[in-house]
Parts: sequence; C-alpha cells; structure tokens
Amino acid sequence: MAKSLSKIWLRGLKRLLAIQTEHAQKTTKRLTPRPARSATPKPSSKVRPAKPAAALRVPAKRETPRATVRESRVRPRASAWASGSWTRSFHSAPAAPGRLVNHLQYGLYIPSGHALEAMPLVVMLHGCTQSIDEFAEGTRMNVLADRFGFAVVYPEQSKHAHSHRCWHWYDAGENAGGAEARAVVSLVDALVAQHGFDSERVYVAGISAGAGLTALLAVKYPQHFAAVALHSGPAFGEARSGITAMDVMRRGARREPAALADEMTDVALYPGMPAIVIHGDADHVVAPVNADQLAEQFLRLNRIVDTNGARKSGEVREERKGGVVTRDFVRGGRRVVRLCRVQGLAHAWSGGDDAVPFHSSKGPDASAMVWEFFKHQRRTGAGRIAESAVTAASSAGR
Repeated sequence: MAKSLSKIWLRGLKRLLAIQTEHAQKTTKRLTPRPARSATPKPSSKVRPAKPAAALRVPAKRETPRATVRESRVRPRASAWASGSWTRSFHSAPAAPGRLVNHLQYGLYIPSGHALEAMPLVVMLHGCTQSIDEFAEGTRMNVLADRFGFAVVYPEQSKHAHSHRCWHWYDAGENAGGAEARAVVSLVDALVAQHGFDSERVYVAGISAGAGLTALLAVKYPQHFAAVALHSGPAFGEARSGITAMDVMRRGARREPAALADEMTDVALYPGMPAIVIHGDADHVVAPVNADQLAEQFLRLNRIVDTNGARKSGEVREERKGGVVTRDFVRGGRRVVRLCRVQGLAHAWSGGDDAVPFHSSKGPDASAMVWEFFKHQRRTGAGRIAESAVTAASSAGR
C-alpha cells in the first residue's frame, strides 16, 4: 500500500512540473521568430529568355522579425498598469517548534486614491512552484484592487520549507501546515494594526496547495476571515502526509467529506464561513471531484448539511451558462456557498493571464468572481457573518 501511494505521489509531482515545463516550451515557441525564406533562387532545368532591364523587379529586402518578450500588462511593479504601491518585505511570525525564527516573506499591494482606513484586505495564497510575483501577475487581482479599493497581501512559501514552494496544507502540525497557517494569521493581524485595514473584511483565497492552506485557515482561524475562495483545491481532513495528500488530489477523499469536517472542528460551535469553490473539469492534477467534496465540507461548516451530507436547510439554485455550471446554496435569501465548475479548464486560474504558468484565459474571470463573492461578506466583532441588505435582497430575488 505504501509503495503504491509513493508511486501516486511521484506521478502527481511529475504531472505538476510537466505542466510548467510545457507552458514554458509553448511560450518560447510563440516568441521564436520563423526563419526568413532564402533569397537564393532554386535551380531550374528550364531556360527562360532574359527580360529587359527595365522590366526587372527588385525584390524588397525582407527583415527577420525580432523576438519580443511578452510582458504582462498587470505585473505588480510601481511603473506598470496597476497604479498603486507594491512592497516586498518579511514578517517575523511566532517561531515554530525547532526554529529560532520564522520569517514569512510577502508582497503587499495598496491601491492609490483610496482611504486606508477601513480598507478591505484580500490574502492570496499561491500554489506549488509559483512565486508571489507570478501569482499577482497571472490573477490580475491588483487591477481589481485599483478599481474597487481593497488591499492585497501575497504570503510566499520559503524554498527552505518546501523545495517546490508548496504549503503543507495536509499537515496541521506545529512545525508544518499549522505553523504556516499561524504565520499567515500573524501577518494579517500585523497589517491590520499597521495600516488600519478593516478587520471585519479580511478574506483569503488560494489555488491548489494555496487553496488547501486556505481551508486550514478557515477551519482553525474562522474569526479572522469573513469569507474564503478555493480554486482547484483538494478536500481537507483526510490527508496526513505528502503521499496521502497526492492520493486525495488524484481521487478525492475516500471518506464522507462532511464527516471529515466534523473531525476537524466542533461544527456546532463553528461560527460559519461563506465559501466560493472554483474548479476546472479538465484538471488532471487535482481531480474535479474535490470541488464537490469541498463544497459539501463548507456546507457542513455552515450547518446546511448533516454529517452524512444530507441537506437540512436552505435551497439550491443552479445556472448553466457559457460552459460554466454555477450552483448556489442559499439560506434565508443569502448565498452561503457557491460552486463553479468550468468546462475545459485544466489546473489553472480561470480567466487569468495565460503568459504565466498555471493561469488560463479559458473560462470566466475567477478574480472578478472571487471579489464579487467577497465584497458582500463581513464578520462582525461577535464572530457572526453578516451580509449587506442590498445583496440579501438581490439574492432573494433571483
């Protein structure tokens, strides 16, 4: 059994790295100019009479096109199209067992022209082999921040912690995923205190391993976040090691997803957590069944289904449009959990900048969908999730 799981883990890792390699090859091929045709005429056995000099045409000189490197229009630099400020720094988080220090690197984007006081904050958690610069560039979240006036922070996993920059989402131990989640929470608290961001409107979104850590944050630190977004993420609660994590990614959880949520926390006392789950139907890294299981787990955390996954309250509204199946779980006229399945999308951020690995122009703009879901959610000081009356009314009228 252990040998077969090891093979699954190795195959999954190779598949993940192959996607990045294939993307790099396609980008290089797209940027490489085609060789100019030879100006030397081919020999011919037929002899044609010479034309008068006046009738001779001089062919125009052909220039070999230069290779132009494609640069994203949303790279998070001060001189780029996103007009706010981009700062890279590190946060000294509480030290994990066995470590003297625990420095968490991060990038912070603050849009210009908006008051910092009570500004919402979105936490963006990258996936394996990604950097925060690539994640910011590919998702275009900073451009939305300019438009709607929220700050974005991108924590970055250290290569010292994981050689492929994967978050240890499957291990809640104090020297692995548990320490990483605690470091993110510590960073959020520090930024809220420093910049005066709205502590009731802090949101967290992630892709792949970042989505896995997002789920861990939602379960362990619900009072810190008003809503979460999980893109191409694995079901939580079953994996306990890197090998079993790859098994969940490939096949989904083998046990009842709602029951796994009960094992992670006391659902009866859990304060609830609105969630949007986005997944591509052509994802061969994290199987699409994980999206359905994640949706069920957050329905359980919001006490809409029982421990067996049977619905206890609320209603389901489904829409099929443009290759996207959207399923909303509504209670009291309020959207609590949204599941979006994108047809033909692989393991990539939907509607992103496809010049960046693990982002695809296919599908709807996931960043816009995420913010549209986030912007109406607020966690009050008592830990209760609140939604604006305008949104509740519009949801009820659908």
